[in-house]
Amino acid sequence: MTFALGPVGQIALNVADADASEAFYGEVLGLRKLFRFGSLVFFDCGGLRLLLDQQAADAPKLGSPIYFRVPDIVLARRELEARGVAFTDRIHMIAPMEDHDLWMTFFADPDGHVLALMMEAPKGWQPAA
Repeated sequence: MTFALGPVGQIALNVADADASEAFYGEVLGLRKLFRFGSLVFFDCGGLRLLLDQQAADAPKLGSPIYFRVPDIVLARRELEARGVAFTDRIHMIAPMEDHDLWMTFFADPDGHVLALMMEAPKGWQPAA
């Protein structure tokens, strides 16, 4: 029998303020909150659980960028901008793939964690100006 890990079930980010992060991920980004236990806040990201863990102010930030897959990156960015999200770049192609093009745009949460929108677009797609 060959050993293989299953899909990733949960990722975690250290945050400075659980209340502020709960509001950002729930109200601004619109993720579905699963539950909160003390300073631990859990959200559903399409079957992957996101844990926000309040840490002391001097604790190192843990985590990797989180890339949210969206069907329309232009509309998703426009909606998040209307909710007060400040993006750090323009929507841009990351990689031309064989059967599609990969597009992304980046922003940060209240603790400075890097977040991104990503869209696998048909070959030749361009964002509307």
